Amino acid sequence: MILSASGWRKVFAESGNEEDKSEKIGSLNEKLTAIIAETFTQYVIKKSKKKSPQIVLARDTRPTGETICRIMLKVFCHYGVKVQYLAAASAPEIMAYSKKFNGFCYVSASHNPVGHNGFKFGLSEGGVINAGEAKILAEDFKKRLEADNCESHAEEIMSDKKDEKSADKILREIKKCKEKSLAAYTGFIRQVITGTAREKDQDKVFDVITSYLSKNPMDIAADMNGSARSLSIDKVFIPECGLAFIPFNDEAGKIVHGIIPEPENLVTLQEKMNELQASGNKNVILGYMPDCDGDRGNVVYWDNKSLKAKIIPAQEVFALCVMAETSYGMWKANYLRDEGLLERHKKTAVCVNCPTSMRIEEIAKAFDAKVFRAEVGEANVVNLAREKRAANYKARIFGEGSNGGNITYPSSVRDPLATIFAIVKLLAIRDTIAPDGSLHPGLFHLWCTKSGQEEKYNKDFTLQDVIESLPVYTTTGVSESRAVLKVKSEDKGLLKEKFRKLFEEDFSAKKQELLEKYGIASYLAVTTNGTSEFKKPESWNNGNGGLKVLFLDVNKEPDSYIWMRPSGTEAVFRVLCDVKGDNKEKESYLLNWETELIKKADN
Repeated sequence: MILSASGWRKVFAESGNEEDKSEKIGSLNEKLTAIIAETFTQYVIKKSKKKSPQIVLARDTRPTGETICRIMLKVFCHYGVKVQYLAAASAPEIMAYSKKFNGFCYVSASHNPVGHNGFKFGLSEGGVINAGEAKILAEDFKKRLEADNCESHAEEIMSDKKDEKSADKILREIKKCKEKSLAAYTGFIRQVITGTAREKDQDKVFDVITSYLSKNPMDIAADMNGSARSLSIDKVFIPECGLAFIPFNDEAGKIVHGIIPEPENLVTLQEKMNELQASGNKNVILGYMPDCDGDRGNVVYWDNKSLKAKIIPAQEVFALCVMAETSYGMWKANYLRDEGLLERHKKTAVCVNCPTSMRIEEIAKAFDAKVFRAEVGEANVVNLAREKRAANYKARIFGEGSNGGNITYPSSVRDPLATIFAIVKLLAIRDTIAPDGSLHPGLFHLWCTKSGQEEKYNKDFTLQDVIESLPVYTTTGVSESRAVLKVKSEDKGLLKEKFRKLFEEDFSAKKQELLEKYGIASYLAVTTNGTSEFKKPESWNNGNGGLKVLFLDVNKEPDSYIWMRPSGTEAVFRVLCDVKGDNKEKESYLLNWETELIKKADN
């Protein structure tokens, strides 16, 4: 079982087949689940200082989730924990609702194949616990597994008849709890989208959006793929905001194709949008597909120039959201003047993971914002943003560009609604004339002005025009076969040190060729662990953290990079390359070079 800050995961299907859709988890996994529930129970009791803390439990729509949650309920009841059980619910929903309670446990393996399952743990902050706390929890769990009576103890704490009755009572309260959680989530996502907690100001922003949509109708398609979002607020909330909504594959639990929302699985949505347009629905210009827990959603859009639905690569989705939310922050400061003025003195930060494309630096620079990088893992990025807010930065937009989607403060988790509405705001908030006759530029106009691309702005712009204005980079997709390596080395830090020696020798030998052919004059090593980034580290052995080799041009400006890190949620070694400009040949060369050296180091 992989135990990381982003979650604990393994194949729970009894067969051991990661593609098995059976509900059965087997006796051993049942006992394992009981010990996990006990570990989290004791953790929450200690952190809350309450004998009977209140927690929220929910799951995604994987077949094994119901069995796992049933066991957890019995163990929670055994220790007197008060439980609100939501059954199948999206990750953003449980995290928004859990702010009222002492903690939450979410049973999910996110984007992993259907036979996997796992656990995300949090307290009352609305996000998963940080890396330090996650380590404490994992160590306690491992100690419990080492006890001589571990299996018999597990059977005891999940087999009490009294606890069975208590669990049954909780199951009867699902509908009532679900209504409360959906209401809490609706109120919370309004704050996330508008960037204000004041309802009257939220209404002002939504009035601008709905006013535009009343004259320029827009339909949103969604391939739910049987995910937990099928049971979330989308079907009600999106139409309430003036958008027509077209969900499909929306029977909860009926997972019809691969879970990860990457290009190979976004094809179904792409085809659906082409069909809708061909049948006469010319308003469907945006679509999204969430993963199984409903926190990550990548996007397909209608290209009005080629007249085809196109998949937006994950890195580009995040870049689009960063541009949208940063320009929205400027617009909001003028539109909601009293609130905006309070924040103007603060510096702006964008927090991302290490393999996020460098296009983010270009976007941030246009808005005089600073980019900070953390190790891969949503918890690392969320905690880095918290650190920057504590240091008097505005850190509204953050996330893992390598995976797409975005996290928008005050949320602590990715949310496809935040992603879709970032794009909707870009299209709907346009130039207006103030009462004094001055121009109040819309979001896209602000971006064009700030990035020195005024010539690209026109009052009738489309989403295609917006996408074409983004900085151009060529980046390896995380789900590509080229991006995933199997390595034999147990010690990944030592593997990176071996890589370093081979790389330094090779760079010396190839230096002239790299300069003449690719404009690479020098390099800079960068490592990330948790929320910390280290440039020019003495050692490249940073354990299971991220390692980046940043290539510089003759002016010592970043030109491209290669990156590597062992996955925290899968038994693979991930690699990636990012190159400025449209240059697939250069990206391929650098990634192949990196891969060859890793394989040599692994031998």
